[in-house]
Amino acid sequence: MLSQKIAALKEHTEIVVLPEMFSTGFSMQPALLAETMDGYTVDWMRKTAVEKRIILTGSLIINEGGNFYNRLIWMLPNGEYGYYDKRHLFAFAGEEKYYTAGNKRLIASVKGFKINLQICYDLRFPVWARQQSQEVPEYDLLIYVANWPERRNHAWKTLLQARAIENQCYVVGVNRAGEDGNNIYHSGDSMVVDALGETLYHKAHVEDTFTVVLQKDKLDEVRKKLPFWKDADAFMIIKE
Repeated sequence: MLSQKIAALKEHTEIVVLPEMFSTGFSMQPALLAETMDGYTVDWMRKTAVEKRIILTGSLIINEGGNFYNRLIWMLPNGEYGYYDKRHLFAFAGEEKYYTAGNKRLIASVKGFKINLQICYDLRFPVWARQQSQEVPEYDLLIYVANWPERRNHAWKTLLQARAIENQCYVVGVNRAGEDGNNIYHSGDSMVVDALGETLYHKAHVEDTFTVVLQKDKLDEVRKKLPFWKDADAFMIIKE
């Protein structure tokens, strides 16, 4: 189904964003569902990115060295990739018992945009997403892929806007829609938010494929007129 949706894209598209654990849905059974980096799903992402000349991203369950990771793949049109392992594991559901946390961020570059890539629960931790430079903004776009349940969708929508406002960047949040195998309903509420916190796109309760064009000149204009980021507190993240 994802192949069909991507193949049907008619607009010129640079990046296609899929939800968290898009190949399985969120699961606490990684031993049953995990793949390796040379497995079927990563190979599908590579072939799709090369064929469509797109960057394709989303997270899946990866087994590496006997450890399981909730890993976001950033697949380039030439078949090369980077990846980000989810830093904040959802202890409320016991995610840390089954998965290994990542300890580094991934900031990618695409045609003048720098893009910070994160996963679901990371959204609740502003320090991990915070711009770390007072000279030049560290990135221009935050992407969150998620399986965020409808029962907490107010937090999801509010925090997406908060991350955009405090970091003066675009934010894209792509969430699953519908009921999962544990009878947990996900409302989607996928969003695109600009640097002032204004919603450019929002879709709830149904699957959707939507293309949005982000304009770097408008972002630069906001940052120039309202250079709040220059007054931010300096800090350093110390990883354990």
